[in-house]
Amino acid sequence: MELRRTKATSHGGSLIDALASVSEPELFNTVAELAEPRHMFVQRAQNRKAAQFIADAFEELGYAVELEGELRNVVAMPRGAVDRPLVLVGAHYDSVPDTPGADDNASGIAAMLACARALAGLGTPLPVGFVAWNGEEDGLLGSVEFVARRQPAGASIAAVHVLEMVGYASHEAGSQRMPLPVPGAPDVGDFIGLLTNQRSNHLVELAAMQAEALVPELPVVGLKVYLGLEGWLPVLHRSDHSPFWRAKIPAMLWTDTAEFRNPNYHRPTDTWETLDYAFMRRVTQLVIATVARQVRTG
Repeated sequence: MELRRTKATSHGGSLIDALASVSEPELFNTVAELAEPRHMFVQRAQNRKAAQFIADAFEELGYAVELEGELRNVVAMPRGAVDRPLVLVGAHYDSVPDTPGADDNASGIAAMLACARALAGLGTPLPVGFVAWNGEEDGLLGSVEFVARRQPAGASIAAVHVLEMVGYASHEAGSQRMPLPVPGAPDVGDFIGLLTNQRSNHLVELAAMQAEALVPELPVVGLKVYLGLEGWLPVLHRSDHSPFWRAKIPAMLWTDTAEFRNPNYHRPTDTWETLDYAFMRRVTQLVIATVARQVRTG
């Protein structure tokens, strides 16, 4: 494995309007709307309400939207013909029973919807789709079903960006732990973590370059896994990127590292007031910049 830390120091000029359009109030409003217990089985009505809220938001942005399968994954695709493999941005919308799930994972949904709006505003439809998965907290059910529906046609997906808890940050020393012992790992929880494997390690480099050019305030720490080592480390498979890795589809996890930073992980205290919306805005800007660069360079 290789750990890369980047603290951007310079500015770029592309996508400035799209990045500037992302606002903290926009992200806050989405999190506040979703942050109530919404487990797929225990809080079924709230879970369905969340799915419909997300579907309506995508439809207002002009995407072709489907509530797919019994699990009701919300799938939003560009309207019109797409002549090359799609880049997907995804996040799960369910929570664990009886917890508001503001960071886990209303934050990921908020960042995804803001990304969808910003990219839709760039004009010509880009080959980018969006998915809100259900049942992540019950064994990645939604993403497993999503991938299974698309096999053996996985080649139509160029890469997947999975947003899993992107709203909690701390600037205090000792606020960050790591899931694995990695030399040089930071102990301050102010960065966005990126996790990739052999097929997706190039995405870390792409995101790091975009951070350096366009989001200089956001530190980025990338953990690149080599030689199939992820097959021996279950801790690396805890979110919706895992089914894509198993299907040999490039996927990168974006995360604030969950319980290794956020003391409210899977607790009733995971509420909207605990999140850092300036941090979330910067993460969202980097997702937009990375995806836009990826589809423009192929």
